[in-house]
Amino acid sequence: MRSAVLVVVALMLLFAGCSKQPALSPQTKAFEAEDAYVLFALDAESHGRYAEAAQFWALLHEKAPRIAYRDRFFQNLLLAKQYDDVIQNAEAYRETEGFDVQVERYRISALMGKGDLKAAEAAVLALLKKTKAKPEYVSAANIYAQQRQYNTALRYLQSAYAIDYDEAVLDSMAVMLYVNLDRKKDAIAQLETHVRMNGCSERICKRLAGFYSEQNNIEGMLSTYLRLYDTAPSPEVANAIVRIYSYQNDMINLKRFLEQYHTDDALLLKLYINAKEYAKASELANELYNKTGDATYLGQSGIFEFEAAVDKSDPKMITSVVDKLKRAVANEKDPLMLNYLGYLLIDNDVDPADGVKYVKEALQQEPDSPFYLDSLAWGYYKLGRCEEAKRVMQKAVTAMQGEHDDELDSHIKAIQACKQKGKQ
Repeated sequence: MRSAVLVVVALMLLFAGCSKQPALSPQTKAFEAEDAYVLFALDAESHGRYAEAAQFWALLHEKAPRIAYRDRFFQNLLLAKQYDDVIQNAEAYRETEGFDVQVERYRISALMGKGDLKAAEAAVLALLKKTKAKPEYVSAANIYAQQRQYNTALRYLQSAYAIDYDEAVLDSMAVMLYVNLDRKKDAIAQLETHVRMNGCSERICKRLAGFYSEQNNIEGMLSTYLRLYDTAPSPEVANAIVRIYSYQNDMINLKRFLEQYHTDDALLLKLYINAKEYAKASELANELYNKTGDATYLGQSGIFEFEAAVDKSDPKMITSVVDKLKRAVANEKDPLMLNYLGYLLIDNDVDPADGVKYVKEALQQEPDSPFYLDSLAWGYYKLGRCEEAKRVMQKAVTAMQGEHDDELDSHIKAIQACKQKGKQ
């Protein structure tokens, strides 16, 4: 506390002694250690030692009476909550230098900090008559809000907002309307009007989305987030949009959003798969592979390329798919891709023996899969190993547990014929 008193005394003497000093240019050093003192002051500020910083700014202003040093002195006293010191130094400054709007603002802030709201109210209203400036309207609003005179506070905020449509002022207005005055529709209307006229900034649109969320207005939230993402895209907003579309089960618009902005290509790939848009799925999976190097995407690109093909026997297409799958399984021993590759080699008579090897690798991981067993049986059939085909197919049928699959049924008939032919 003693240091605070020293600051007051120093500055009162300072203001009394420096009023006649000429103004300094920003480029001129007033004394040799000026830069060092500035560094000491800034270091104290950065570590939250505001009272100490205020003393350095006071010494600087004494030796180099710059307005910037004066302002940093008052600002640090306010941060240190030394409100009486602010008031005393502001009054001393007025006596020596005359009335100054900015110094009076510091004094009003100190009065508010002390809780002397009546004195602060009188001071800010007197200053407002002179300035008609936004800071005074905002200060008056804060003073009345602290006294719970919210309608009066709102009027001052509206006057401040009308000057330059400041978003911080608008945000305060909206919160006061929504929370303190329970005028929720008016708060939302105020924000919506601003957005239409001035665009969807992050601060305002997040506030608007928050109000819509509190009212469980899903469409309002979605509309706000879409506007915000269009002007200020971010992963946070994109995730919010995806969650809303998913909650609404609106896969069409979710897909359109992802196609336009590509915020989540992995999710978009799933949507293509679910919609059986295999050509798009193949292309996107290939792009994801090129971006990530994940072999799973390369394998998926091959699988969906085959599924999208109109002519499933096209040699050029089959070669492309086989190449992708072989490259994929060389890095990722995924049983689904191993079986798909194996079956493709078998069923299209590309290389049934090689296909059987890939299917066996898949069965090492999932030995009871009826579909992998069917592929193996079909491979033996293609190789003319009818008895082995019959034995493996019986395992596949058992694993199916009474369920039927058209392709498996056709294989059973062919393999039975193979056995009869073998007996002949």
